[in-house]
Amino acid sequence: MKIGIAGTGFMGETHAAGWAATPAAIAGFVGSTPDHARPLADRYHTQVYPDFAAMLAEVDVVDICTPTHLHHPQVLQAAAAGKHIVCEKPLARTLPDAREMIAACEAAGVKLLVAHVVRFFPEYAGAKATVAGGEIGQPAVIRLTRGTFRPKKPVDNWFTDFDKSGGMMLDLMIHDFDYARWIAGEVESVFAKNISSAEPDAPIDYGLAILKHRRGAISHVEGSWAYPPPLFRTRLEIAGSDGWLNHDSDKNAAVGMHLRQPPGEAPDVPIPGSPLAESPYTTQLKAFYNALTSDADVPVTAADGLAALQIALAAIESAQTGKPVDLKALPEVSA
Repeated sequence: MKIGIAGTGFMGETHAAGWAATPAAIAGFVGSTPDHARPLADRYHTQVYPDFAAMLAEVDVVDICTPTHLHHPQVLQAAAAGKHIVCEKPLARTLPDAREMIAACEAAGVKLLVAHVVRFFPEYAGAKATVAGGEIGQPAVIRLTRGTFRPKKPVDNWFTDFDKSGGMMLDLMIHDFDYARWIAGEVESVFAKNISSAEPDAPIDYGLAILKHRRGAISHVEGSWAYPPPLFRTRLEIAGSDGWLNHDSDKNAAVGMHLRQPPGEAPDVPIPGSPLAESPYTTQLKAFYNALTSDADVPVTAADGLAALQIALAAIESAQTGKPVDLKALPEVSA
């Protein structure tokens, strides 16, 4: 199996390391310029393709790690060539683009993995398993926080171009929108607020979204690009009818997370953390490789990617209008 990687920035580099841990072979890279792709190609003793089309002709799988606004044309092109696809989150910049991408992959009979990697982090996967095992009962309130610094690039910082990236609420908070839906099911409405400033000396990007799930749970999702480099902070809290789960990246590195249940049971049970024997990005790509070689379902489906995009775009709309957005008015996301 030959892998071609589009995009040679941080994500392209990270995905390359993940593929190198599988039996697949990295056939080569295509970057914004050949010079930009050359260091990665040299590291993995492979080639730089002159353009995306040239790479498609020689690979079995395309891994798209390019800026968000390029996902749509590249997925359509890869699907038309009959290639299986990994596409970094968010799936697309708009819902019509995402639906067209999904339809193209279905028509071509190719598998599409939307790379929502948070599902593969040990703490988040462990919390999901604990909830699925019924240890905290029915999820009622979920609180998710993700805070870091505003991404910087020396040239063409597409992250800060809202038309290209969707801003912090789409690029960063979509991780937790996807996770909240994974834990508590479909979302029926979104209400959000945000503060954003483009001041170079004091950048502020902060958002808070409240998701109402169809099963009755409420999720509070907080995201920020307001921290100074290199800080990165995450927290998760899941309260259910029979217990409570908590993880804080500042406090629980060794423990992993805490499980607290009603009196009469252990009051506060530390769940050992899982040392990162491998990168979650590697775990994710190994899962996709196994899905390809066994013709199994992909671990994060196109429908998952579309649903997360719906929630993120609803949060942006709500923040812009000051009104809640009803997702029931949108077409259903099929499993």
